[in-house]
Amino acid sequence: MGGSRQTVSSASDEDPRYAMMDEKKRKRMLSNRESAKRSRMKKQKLGEDLINEISRLQNSNRELLQKIDFTTQGYQNFAAENNVLMAQKMELVDRLNSLNFILENLQDTYGVPLDIPEIPDPLLKPWILPCPLQPIPASSDMFQF
Repeated sequence: MGGSRQTVSSASDEDPRYAMMDEKKRKRMLSNRESAKRSRMKKQKLGEDLINEISRLQNSNRELLQKIDFTTQGYQNFAAENNVLMAQKMELVDRLNSLNFILENLQDTYGVPLDIPEIPDPLLKPWILPCPLQPIPASSDMFQF
């Protein structure tokens, strides 16, 4: 029991069957490593693709928000202008009614026949335009973003 060591030979060194199994095991391990490496690379590429897609979608979202803001601002401008025009229209209708009332009084008082046009009520017939012969102006860039 001295300091000498005996080398023990494994069974795979002696038997060709075991040598073949060791070679298969080594090839399988190598194949598994390569497969795992491909899997990691595929996973990394997928992660990078997803990050790029997130960036693209965020840019697209930002552009859409800008378009929405622009369109909302345009709508608010049109709505404000429409409100002003509606108020002016109401004032003009009131003035026209007053003038027609004066003309009717003159007609009744002096007996002079006057042609007093009736003012159509757009609320009773909204599908009939009050001024059908007037074109509605529009420009081609009116609806561009």
